[in-house]
Amino acid sequence: MPSVARRVLAHAAVLALVSAGAWSGPAWAEQGAVTGPLVTNPFLGPLGTATMHGDAGSSDVTPLAGPAVGAAVTVYPLGAACPTLLEGADGLVVGLCTAIAGRTPTVFLFDSGASGPVGGALAALPLAKGSLLGGVYAYLDNEDRLVVVDGGRQLLRVAHVRGDDGAWRLAATVQADLSGSIPQGDNVTGLVPDWQGNVWFATGGGVVGFVAGDGRVRSVGLPSGEMVANSISSAPNGGVAVASTHALYELTANDGEPEILWRSAYDRGSARKPGQLSWGTGSTPTYFGPVRGDEYLAIVDNADGQVRLVVARSGSGEQVCSVPVPVGGSENSPIAVGSSIFVASTYGYPYPAVPEDAGPAVPAGAPFPGGLSRVDLTADGCVPVWDSRVRSAAVPRLSLADGGIHTLRRIGPDATTPLDGFDYVVIDPQTGAVRNATPLPGTVAEDPLQMAALITRGGALWQGTITGIVRVG
Repeated sequence: MPSVARRVLAHAAVLALVSAGAWSGPAWAEQGAVTGPLVTNPFLGPLGTATMHGDAGSSDVTPLAGPAVGAAVTVYPLGAACPTLLEGADGLVVGLCTAIAGRTPTVFLFDSGASGPVGGALAALPLAKGSLLGGVYAYLDNEDRLVVVDGGRQLLRVAHVRGDDGAWRLAATVQADLSGSIPQGDNVTGLVPDWQGNVWFATGGGVVGFVAGDGRVRSVGLPSGEMVANSISSAPNGGVAVASTHALYELTANDGEPEILWRSAYDRGSARKPGQLSWGTGSTPTYFGPVRGDEYLAIVDNADGQVRLVVARSGSGEQVCSVPVPVGGSENSPIAVGSSIFVASTYGYPYPAVPEDAGPAVPAGAPFPGGLSRVDLTADGCVPVWDSRVRSAAVPRLSLADGGIHTLRRIGPDATTPLDGFDYVVIDPQTGAVRNATPLPGTVAEDPLQMAALITRGGALWQGTITGIVRVG
């Protein structure tokens, strides 16, 4: 049997275990291995490929195996930056990208087959334009439709259908008009379904709410001055986690209304750090835990000097631990599964643009030394395990199927230059050592810009870049 076919069958078996509630760790796991339960939201597409961060809890963990050593590499130029790449149950990849010309958000449909997206996208659909971070976060529902809020504050479900002529088409249906709840000029930055089917949203201006199954829109405002610059997460316990530029929140739907269960302020520091896109945490809050997969929440704060990993107990907001991590600052959501958390540094990463309301960075610029740290949650609190100098240029993804952390690494001096290159690396979660590396073609025109990768059921890694997609495998 060809290797690709064997991998597809293996992934199918893993997903069957997940669907049956039997998945709690990989076959390769030994004593001390990084593992834990993954949780399937019934209103999402396949586990590991339906959201930017893999699942509703934003774990950045997948049950799927990544590319084999020596896999082929293809650079696919689109003339668009592609922060969101998702794969549905039908094996097609849906990308939400932003065109370089005009910054128009555009939905693309690709065939994820072994030959890659050769010959261009199967279909494309432009959406109404919003802010720089508006319309970045989206997800695939349980019917493989992309759920997204466009710049006109319309909640859309974008389906892909094949016509009688064999051509694929993308069609958007308006589920709800959010303009009555979201002020003009504000944009949705976070989007996730809860376990009752409500579609929760958060805006840059600090409005949090949900669209119920009947289309009703309910919302609540966070305190004045608090913004939301990252996505949001949900858990089977009914909680929805939101990290503003000042505090971590958990909300729930109570009698048809959004209710704030608790608020926990964190140290936001005195200014935005270079390599971050807002003044505050750069984390989408991550649900994790060794028993249910949603006992805890993790974010990285923005304290001056050395930032801290903060872990809170979901349901109550009680702080479990807070520990310094030597990463300078992080715009990325932590990876978390079982009792292990991984934090990647983005301090000094050279973004070509930041949101207009981000405020000045202090200092204005800095080198990008990189860094990746593992911290374990134990009975004694948060315990540092290792620190690595890997200069991750993308949101890392942990595979429970192959036991590796997959990311793209920036190659060059800490003081970044236009001559820098990139390679694809797999990192050992036990030690932090680079297990293997694959050189990538291209230059900073293929900068992954701290965007999240997609590992498909066919064993390929798709990485969005500032100009299109790099595919490994």
